[in-house]
Amino acid sequence: MNIEENTLSLLEDLPKTVQLVAVSKTKSNDEIMQAYKSGQRVFGENKIQEMTAKYESLPKDIQWHMIGHVQTNKVKYMAPYVELIHGVDTLKLLKEVNKQAFKNERIINCLLQLHIAEESTKFGMSKKECIDAVGVAKTLENIKIKGLMGMATFTEDTSQISKEFQSLKGLYDELAAENQDFNTLSMGMSGDYQIAIENGSNMIRVGSKIFGARNY
Repeated sequence: MNIEENTLSLLEDLPKTVQLVAVSKTKSNDEIMQAYKSGQRVFGENKIQEMTAKYESLPKDIQWHMIGHVQTNKVKYMAPYVELIHGVDTLKLLKEVNKQAFKNERIINCLLQLHIAEESTKFGMSKKECIDAVGVAKTLENIKIKGLMGMATFTEDTSQISKEFQSLKGLYDELAAENQDFNTLSMGMSGDYQIAIENGSNMIRVGSKIFGARNY
């Protein structure tokens, strides 16, 4: 498994309008640096403490994205450096990010996570909660809502996956028409990113196609 070659191949194949987030959770610094050498600068983690350790020891031009579910009591650890939080799924979390961003004299970019899958285990807001959260965010000075994120059902049924992505794209378009900061639609992972791109995604989160099977 050549991580550098895998990354280069993926970067070359993707449309220029699509940003690649290399999902580096559980991966070593050496593995991340192999992807880095190919030109990749955006990495996604799902555990704040692991991401913070990597931030402290790896090159500072790396952009770190928090792609996992976020506990409010841990926001403070990533607030000094996180580039984008993908999974803001409650107003409580949104307000905590704003509070910690203020303490660090930063504006933190966020995506609202919409629940689109037919799986109760997936996190995310309803459509109404998303719309309400965009309104609340306008009163919070230290965060910026850059768009939406969603995860499709884990299924072999590509028509269902496509339908779920289409529903997310529909809300994104609706909100982007009224919010000039909206420029990011994060949907699609290793197994379904091509379907996501076909349905309007401009940010994908890919791990196994770069680093190989996940280490648990």
